[in-house]
Amino acid sequence: VWGGGVVFGEGVLVGVVAVAGLAVGTRGLHLDGLADLADGLGSGKEGAGALEVMKRSDIGPFGVVALVLNVLLQVGALAQLGSREGAMVLGVACVAGRLAVTWACREGVPSARKDGLGALVAGTVGWLGAMTATAFTVGLTFLAMSRDSWIYLLIAVGLGLIAAWEVRRRAVRRLGGITGDVLGSLVEVTTTTVLVTAAALLT
Repeated sequence: VWGGGVVFGEGVLVGVVAVAGLAVGTRGLHLDGLADLADGLGSGKEGAGALEVMKRSDIGPFGVVALVLNVLLQVGALAQLGSREGAMVLGVACVAGRLAVTWACREGVPSARKDGLGALVAGTVGWLGAMTATAFTVGLTFLAMSRDSWIYLLIAVGLGLIAAWEVRRRAVRRLGGITGDVLGSLVEVTTTTVLVTAAALLT
């Protein structure tokens, strides 16, 4: 975000550079998870049928729509926030996305498959670990913004986590548990919700 602001000034290219940087840095892992989950849930199939759709190497119409909307919302929100404020908000949004994964891996949340990333991490986070990660995120939110603005960013983080909770709930109900794709989608859903909400509240 900061680099885009230096090179291009304020505008949509700031958001494009930032979102592209995130995609390259994560090798598109979370975006891939978002597309796969959208295809799986959009297929209308339950359990193993939806998991089979998600496992395919191609991407379906639901996945395409989810990716396009997600990227457009992130780019638009960052362009509206501007390079200086956008950098702070994006940092907190990315941390919030990982916090959503932490809560999705708490004890009592099952894995949808017997193998894969979901099976490896499902149920591995206790309440103390989840609360510690939450406290860290709240503290980071406070440090990232001014005294007058941090509460709005905290609201954005809260809404992002609520959105992730709803996606996780639907995924567990339809798939029988979490998978690596579900976790990746939670990162994107949370990040996007935080960015869009922050853009609405802070500008």
